Amino acid sequence: MTHNDSARSGWGRRGRLALASALPVAALTTALVAPVSVQAADAPAGPGARATTQGGRADLPSEVLDLGNWKVTLPIGEEEKPTEIFQPELDGYSKDPYFTVTRSGKAVRFRAPVNGVTTSGSKNPRTELREMESDGSDEIEWSSTSGKHTMTVREAFTHLPEDKPHVVGAQIHGGDDDVTALRLEGTKLYVTKGDTTHHHLITDDYQLGTVFTVRYVVAKGKVKVYFNGRLETTIAHSDPSNYFKTGAYTQAHCGNSSPCADDNYGEVEIRDVRVRHED
Repeated sequence: MTHNDSARSGWGRRGRLALASALPVAALTTALVAPVSVQAADAPAGPGARATTQGGRADLPSEVLDLGNWKVTLPIGEEEKPTEIFQPELDGYSKDPYFTVTRSGKAVRFRAPVNGVTTSGSKNPRTELREMESDGSDEIEWSSTSGKHTMTVREAFTHLPEDKPHVVGAQIHGGDDDVTALRLEGTKLYVTKGDTTHHHLITDDYQLGTVFTVRYVVAKGKVKVYFNGRLETTIAHSDPSNYFKTGAYTQAHCGNSSPCADDNYGEVEIRDVRVRHED
């Protein structure tokens, strides 16, 4: 498989940390009447963001996000065999319109249309990062009862599919199923718990393009979910085979969302993602 779509190998690991701290972004004033596309406001990238090219404009996702310990799954390829890009290829890879730098150069767009290729275990398409070992060579698993595991994501939902406007922007996955996810349904933003999609309501007035920070902290058999620094819920969970994921996991497909076309999609923009594992 070749990965030459907008690839520029060698750029991905160069750079310096952004100096700007993340600032809260005000919600958009336009009410969400129907699924529309909104470009997230140009808030500064978080402190873990990667350096950009000359002039401050990044060209590759790896110039915005540290992708060293991730792989990406894309909604293209053969049936039930979506394309996956691993390191070191990932550092020089982009794929428009699914996985690419936004026009501002400050975020990475993750887009998954309802007609996208899916994995064998789901009817829903995704453009999503999956956590890997520190060198990106193999899939990681960690225990929720041993050590401390944290993922912090600064992102914005920017587009929802029609008919079923549901998209997941971040999640913890266990060995067999979802543990918890951040799920937007129209203007209602939820924390899920297993198969309980409406476990905890964060807000019923989320506006597309509003940048926020979600943080998962897992330790001693508990998952704490923070939104913009505030603890939203704590979920009891005991499993030795967990991993983090983030991106656009569209919760709709051609069977429940029309039109069955590329321009009917879920989309998330990510400005920063950081993972830390402690003994």
